[in-house]
Amino acid sequence: MKIWYQALARENAWGGYHSFVIEHLNRIKDPGTEIEVHGTTKWGGVADQFSYLEYLAGVELLDNVQTAMRRGFDAFLIGNIADPALREAREIANIPVLGLCESTCHVACLMGGNFGFVTLNEKFIPRVVENVDRYGLRSRFIGTRPMKLDRILNMKAGFSDPAAARVICDEFLATAEALVADGAEVVIAAGGVGMALLEKMGIHEVRPGVPVLNGATAMLKLGEAAVKIGGLTGGVFISKRLRYAPPAADQIDEIRKFCGDVYPSVKSPSAQG
Repeated sequence: MKIWYQALARENAWGGYHSFVIEHLNRIKDPGTEIEVHGTTKWGGVADQFSYLEYLAGVELLDNVQTAMRRGFDAFLIGNIADPALREAREIANIPVLGLCESTCHVACLMGGNFGFVTLNEKFIPRVVENVDRYGLRSRFIGTRPMKLDRILNMKAGFSDPAAARVICDEFLATAEALVADGAEVVIAAGGVGMALLEKMGIHEVRPGVPVLNGATAMLKLGEAAVKIGGLTGGVFISKRLRYAPPAADQIDEIRKFCGDVYPSVKSPSAQG
């Protein structure tokens, strides 16, 4: 199977982050799985805790969903904790599309009675809480605790400087301990870069028996499972009823006059004729 992993980080903006993600995903993938990791190249790619920048990056992400389908990929994974453009991507896709936040939250619910997030800074908190509510998991959500990384690009030093990585990870663990004191049973680092840095440093527990869940790992394994489930259930994984329903075939020619080559999974009646 072929999986497209879409980060919202620019490849040259985060030091060794991009190459580490490639190495990690290729190390844990199933035999026979091929993974391509893509960063953003047109818009955004830094400071995506800001909604406007997330929106700009989402436009490129949706273009890449269409590219992935044209190239025959079997699943599309969104490696950003905000799950940008997730609903829109599922509306245009006929392959599984998974988001980092949604995937990680559901896996955390299999690991403990509740879960909580350590965010990189306070700005991330409203977006994470909004996602938890959207996914219907408020009753399993213990809350968030923020670190103090307002300039998150500072994290790139952690991929080349062990001392810098240790400082960041120590702050994460101290913040996670406060979250555990609040009652958290599973802790999630709210950010793909943070998840990768913790993985690089081999941090998988806050303390013995309290897991730190790596969302990139969880999402990749769920992505592989989604492809297999779709193959075992008639080839359909995303429901096209209501929420993720695209325009009907009898509307698509008119829509494309104004919007271009959109909704590639919808067959035009004129093309069929």
